[in-house]
Amino acid sequence: MTSNFRIEHDFLGEKQIPAVAYWGVHTARAVDNFPISGTRISAMPDLVRAIAMVKKAATRANADLGAIDRQRAGAIILACNDLIEGKLLDEFVVDVIQGGAGTSTNMNANEVICNLALEKLGHEKARYDVLHPNDHVNASQSTNDVYPTAVRLALWFAIGKLLESMAFLRVGFELKALEFKDILKIGRTQLQDAVPMTLGQEFLTYAIMIGEDEARLREARSLIEEINLGATAIGTGINAPHGYADLACSYLADESGVPLKQAANLIEATQDTGAFVQLSGVLKRVATKMSKTCNDLRLLSSGPQAGFNEIRLPARQAGSSIMPGKVNPVIPEVMNQVAFEVIGNDVTVTMASEAGQLQLNAFEPIMGWSLFKSIQHLSNACKTLRTNCIDGIEANREVLARRVRESVTVVTALNPIIGYEKAALIAKTALATGLGVDEVAESLGIMTRAEMEALLVPENLTQPVRLSTAVPAAAVPSGTKTA
Repeated sequence: MTSNFRIEHDFLGEKQIPAVAYWGVHTARAVDNFPISGTRISAMPDLVRAIAMVKKAATRANADLGAIDRQRAGAIILACNDLIEGKLLDEFVVDVIQGGAGTSTNMNANEVICNLALEKLGHEKARYDVLHPNDHVNASQSTNDVYPTAVRLALWFAIGKLLESMAFLRVGFELKALEFKDILKIGRTQLQDAVPMTLGQEFLTYAIMIGEDEARLREARSLIEEINLGATAIGTGINAPHGYADLACSYLADESGVPLKQAANLIEATQDTGAFVQLSGVLKRVATKMSKTCNDLRLLSSGPQAGFNEIRLPARQAGSSIMPGKVNPVIPEVMNQVAFEVIGNDVTVTMASEAGQLQLNAFEPIMGWSLFKSIQHLSNACKTLRTNCIDGIEANREVLARRVRESVTVVTALNPIIGYEKAALIAKTALATGLGVDEVAESLGIMTRAEMEALLVPENLTQPVRLSTAVPAAAVPSGTKTA
């Protein structure tokens, strides 16, 4: 060893490793081989933490079964504890996109844990004759059970954060629904005027949509609680002592606080990535509905003079480098773009899952990276959407009230009273003349203005009405057949 480097070897030969590095030769080769994204696995701290938990659980099981002596096991466990606490995250230097089904990530972890444990035993780094990355840190394990288990555990943690962000956003919409509950507006179908509703009803819909997706996300999360730890290479459990799989799984559930369960068939579980496809599909569902909601916010706030202008989004930044005073809906726009990314990530996960062959899917690294990006970016987008947009939305009450007064669609509420034909005549005449529906109804001798006002109230316009009480007696014109 020189002052700046040490020499490590594998069956391919020798390689210089920085003396201060906790990673070793296998990691160094992976760094050379995969200069792909420029993003290291340290960008996924939940994954690093999960791998450390897996290694700790495996070591505890190995120590109990006599596969590793207690002294070595104790040092490995202390090293894992440090990683679980977030230490040495920068030592995880392999690119997130890598060949080898996650082997490079697993070896990066083995080497960091080994060298950290060696220091705790009072030895220099790379004293692999004392403690070895493969023989001891990776005892009774394979990348093919460690990596999928760690990815699932890390995704479970990440989904929890996304659920918190979605709930935060949902509550924001619920509060706005309460604030806007008495504000009448005109609903729209196919971008054409429809019947009246309240602005509160419109915003409550967005909250309910998020709540439904929270439930779907919890269902998808339950599928990734099934793990294949103990499967080793292909699911047969070769090189692991009898009883190891059950013990390691139990220790991992205890360490993580996650209700993990061992897969019923480890060979099937080692090659099946269906749970990732299911989760990705739910994330796509979340993204699609979030994007639709943001499309609505952009439409409703469009203008302010030549658009809908029914709500005002908080001004967050100047909207143009050439048009003074222009403000754009930048926060909904960023959610739209996150949604586009998530939908694209779903295609990646789908293709990677389909590409699996025989007893292993080699493409879990890109599946994991795609899922982590989708979850993280959706989580961040939900928080910024509420904080920087939803909480500051204001209703343009004047515009909304005027459109309700002027809209001919309110005659829909008259259908049960005067029939479709007469209601359509009122609407057609109002559109042709520019007069209000109350004036037209009176001029046609169908109903007086006072009778119209008695009928066209929020309770009748925005919810089902009992027919027996829907029409005040004074509001029924002589000779009109009631329902």
